[in-house]
Amino acid sequence: MRYPLRSLFALLLALLVAGCGFHLRGAGGSDLPYRTMYIALPETAEVRIWLERYIRSSGDTEIVGDAKQAAAVFQQLGDNRQKTILSVNAQGRVREYRLQLDYTFRLVDGQGRELVAPNKIALTRDISFDDSSVLTKDIEEGILWRDMNNDLVNQIMRRLSLIKPKDPTATEED
Repeated sequence: MRYPLRSLFALLLALLVAGCGFHLRGAGGSDLPYRTMYIALPETAEVRIWLERYIRSSGDTEIVGDAKQAAAVFQQLGDNRQKTILSVNAQGRVREYRLQLDYTFRLVDGQGRELVAPNKIALTRDISFDDSSVLTKDIEEGILWRDMNNDLVNQIMRRLSLIKPKDPTATEED
């Protein structure tokens, strides 16, 4: 008698969760409103590599090798990364650094008309520093930069899937 009751409870719970619209978050943004996309970055650029992975795994958008064939062209307008001193100890030695990433992008169509206006993403991470463990702190910094890249691409994908593209044929009066 116990097992049918548990099964019924599990079924009711599943129906409740399905009915409320709950769904697991995907790899980034899915269902981009573009059939084809060209990424105007060098093939070895980390942002390009991560973007291609997310786009290929998240929907029907195809990455093409020619900007003229693309419905949308991703353009990087700025990528500024810097490491600044956040605090020092009483002896004047660095205790904390701040890692800052400022990234700006936009989307244009194959003819260069703007589809998505320039978007800026700013990310920061703080990292403590200790002279006695320079190697481990260097590794930690590398992991933080990688985490920031992942966060950057997640935000780019969310914005691209949420922002309605401008109609390039519309006039200002429309």
